Amino acid sequence: MPRIKELVNTLKKGEVVIMPADTIYGLFGLARNSQTVKKIAKLKGRHFDKPFIVLVASWAQLDELGIKITEREKRFLKNVWPGKVSVVLPDKNSRFEHLHHNRGLAVRWPKHKFLTTLLKKTGPLVSTSANKADNPPAETITEARVIFGNQIDLYLSAGRRLKNKPSTLISLENGKIKVLRKGALPIKKLKQKLNYDLV
Repeated sequence: MPRIKELVNTLKKGEVVIMPADTIYGLFGLARNSQTVKKIAKLKGRHFDKPFIVLVASWAQLDELGIKITEREKRFLKNVWPGKVSVVLPDKNSRFEHLHHNRGLAVRWPKHKFLTTLLKKTGPLVSTSANKADNPPAETITEARVIFGNQIDLYLSAGRRLKNKPSTLISLENGKIKVLRKGALPIKKLKQKLNYDLV
């Protein structure tokens, strides 16, 4: 397993890493580097205009992405973060148009010690499942290597098969919650955490 310093240096160079998240194996790259984001889209074979999920590890990093939230929205987010829920939030910052494409930005604050430590050293990271578009995600590093080969700059194994569901994806706008993708946090548990309307 590479030391975290090697991982940080690789990501800061704009390179792409496959490693375990708190849910499944994923492709990771520096969110602020538009060329890295384009490379990840190309690796997956999906259209560049389709936004990726961005991982953060602090409220300051959320602000760094140009996302402004109300106190009520922050209280809501504290109910699901850190955790396995990605939330689409409005973001009109032109600096990060390569991330949101004027559609809002899906953000998640993971509850994972290693990921949190990494994020605090790299800043926000793009995260997406380790697979080609419309195919099932790799459950082992061996499977990921078969899919991507030497196109990936660094592989990091969890030492086991990961068969978890991806994060639950929801949108938050004007006091309304909409479930966009069922995932790691069951909808029943999500409802128990919220005081918002769920549509």
